[in-house]
Amino acid sequence: MSDKKGKLSKSFRYAFEGIFTCIRHERNMKIHCVMAVLVVIGGFVLHISQIEWFICLILFGLVMSLEMVNTAIEATVDLVTQERKPLAKKAKDVAAGAVLISAIMAAIIGCIIFIPKLIMFFM
Repeated sequence: MSDKKGKLSKSFRYAFEGIFTCIRHERNMKIHCVMAVLVVIGGFVLHISQIEWFICLILFGLVMSLEMVNTAIEATVDLVTQERKPLAKKAKDVAAGAVLISAIMAAIIGCIIFIPKLIMFFM
């Protein structure tokens, strides 16, 4: 039983290591984290609803998870080859595109949630 427990705690430790490595070394992940903090502050100040909090949390998870997958794909491609290869470029570009689409959609949804509240706040 303790053997399984040890494996589980190691799995969590490795996962957290991956998260913090990505935050420390990836500029875009730092940007996502700053944006998440700003959204949380804005959410408290503007009193967003419970549903709006759920939406924001789902979007944080989506964008940050995709950023981490993108980082993993880039690292794997770089590990396999340093040469310029069309498939390596495709893998990296598609992974980066996935992050970009999620970030754009998150920004649009953020505007839908926050702009009306900001207008009311300043009126």
